[in-house]
Amino acid sequence: MRKSAAAIWQLVHAERRRLAADLSELGDEQWRVSSLCPGWDIHDVLAHLVDTALTGRISFVRDLLIARMDFDLANENGTARVKREEPQDTFAALREAAVLRRTPRANLASRLVEAIVHGEDIRRPLWIAGNYPEMAVAQALAYQLRTPVSFGGGRERVAGLRLTDRKTGGSWGQGAGVDADSIDLLLAVSGRLVPRERLKGTGASRLVAAAAGTSSTHESGDR
Repeated sequence: MRKSAAAIWQLVHAERRRLAADLSELGDEQWRVSSLCPGWDIHDVLAHLVDTALTGRISFVRDLLIARMDFDLANENGTARVKREEPQDTFAALREAAVLRRTPRANLASRLVEAIVHGEDIRRPLWIAGNYPEMAVAQALAYQLRTPVSFGGGRERVAGLRLTDRKTGGSWGQGAGVDADSIDLLLAVSGRLVPRERLKGTGASRLVAAAAGTSSTHESGDR
């Protein structure tokens, strides 16, 4: 069952607040820990979250034009624009932007992808446990499965694979099986390196290799 726009925004706002709470006591060195997002540290991902929270339809098109339609470059430029010298100042900006409903002209499931995938980009390297509603993760995963890698999705990574959520039994696609928790499936499809032991089935190694070999610099279908 698909969630309404109001329900999705409620989830996104709640997740932004939960992430802010998780990061409220971070020390200076923790902001420089490498995130799961290739090439970015925790502070970089935080700045990216601020940028996407501030990005609406007009600014999204403007940023893409400035970047000559290079999705990753647009993300890089936006992150650099909002990133402050002191992580605490960027953190304060996230708290201020937490309740915004700005979004480019895209499926609102992209906002769920942003909140969940980037939440794990930050939490996992810091050993902070995330807890996301199963339906929200499933909707974010379904969106990533039909979105090309060039636009932050993972469609090409799962060609010839059948993904199954081991908790709910929900499945997507056809082919060699990959069984895992839905959050791990979402991360792998989104180009994140998930420990091999978290994924089971004859297609697990293929998915891990696809995530390692075709990950976009800064994924997530969120721009």
